[in-house]
Amino acid sequence: MGDFSEKVAVVVGGASGIGWATVEQLLQEGARVAIFDRDDPQGLDRVSDRVLSAKVELQDQSTIDAAVSATISRWQRIDVLVNSAGIGAAGTLQENDDAEWHRVLDINLLGTVRMIRTVLPHLIAARPSSVVNLGSAVALTGFPNRALYSATKGAIVSLTRAMAADHLVDGVRFNSVCPGTTETPWIQRLLDAADDPEQERRNLEARQPHGRLVTADEVAKAIIFLASPGSESTTGVTLSVDAGIQSLYTGN
Repeated sequence: MGDFSEKVAVVVGGASGIGWATVEQLLQEGARVAIFDRDDPQGLDRVSDRVLSAKVELQDQSTIDAAVSATISRWQRIDVLVNSAGIGAAGTLQENDDAEWHRVLDINLLGTVRMIRTVLPHLIAARPSSVVNLGSAVALTGFPNRALYSATKGAIVSLTRAMAADHLVDGVRFNSVCPGTTETPWIQRLLDAADDPEQERRNLEARQPHGRLVTADEVAKAIIFLASPGSESTTGVTLSVDAGIQSLYTGN
């Protein structure tokens, strides 16, 4: 993938799911990793002396500032930013009121903006550097009952491309990964809340062209590839890890 041994990576949403899988792989590749998460990640730094953990609320700029400052204080640099935090939303456009639109947009989109804005000066100082944002298959393919969530993830994909153009001269690459339905604690919570969890799982698996959920490790491998120092000619790319939903899905 490339040498991460001198690199410092920030993984937002790194305490579980895709974020945690990314943390584990970055550590295997030799990186030092700062885990930012709203679920208190304290104690995760005990897995390695190359881990720092900080509690971050994406709606609270002060927590972002404090976490970034702690990372710089410890390691003096940030080379990689992975934005994998976010929340879900179900329903048609009419089924989510303005308050829900503002809440989900504030976390998924503006939370990503706040994080990039805060870390960007450090990424420019560490050039060449990289940002990987987490989109979704729903950003690229029409899915029913996902209007709000699709809008936030579509905005992230478009933002990623725009920032790739804006900051090419600064030596900062921006790419995004768009997973299909992925086996994560968030999906498990949705299944647990369903009237028939086993049937709901079968429905989700049937939606994937290869008949199973994507694994968090599979998505993390794509993130690592895009973040890698060995991918310096790759920027403005949206990489789908969806078993072919974008290119093969017919809705049948």
